[in-house]
Amino acid sequence: MSESGSGGASRAPAERGRTTISDGVVEKIAGLAAREVVGVHAMGSGTGLSRTFGAVRDRVPGGAKSSVTRGVKAEVGEVQTALDLEIVVDYGVSIREVARAVRENVISSVERMTGLEVVEVNIAVSDVKLPDEPDEEPESRLQ
Repeated sequence: MSESGSGGASRAPAERGRTTISDGVVEKIAGLAAREVVGVHAMGSGTGLSRTFGAVRDRVPGGAKSSVTRGVKAEVGEVQTALDLEIVVDYGVSIREVARAVRENVISSVERMTGLEVVEVNIAVSDVKLPDEPDEEPESRLQ
């Protein structure tokens, strides 16, 4: 878009300035949207040992990566975003249907809240939660 010779005053107020959205914001939105889908047991790896290593790997300056964004990776551009999700599904559900529902809910939530076009949502199913398996242990608050 080119500016007129008279400066920024001729532009509408909504066009004066730029809004940027960080990867982390999109990851949080996508993580919450994916967890809303029936049949998604958890995000990220389903094994305790992998979760432990993942918690160490996900540490970022200033603390550990939020559990809300565990299993979510976003690449955000100026007008588009692409997402990779890793999920654990409940035993007995249709993985294909859960993945479809996750994709739809994530795309709807991210596009509605950010205005970004979601170009793809890749879903990796890393585990199946069996009925007799204990739920994952709560994450330690200690660093």
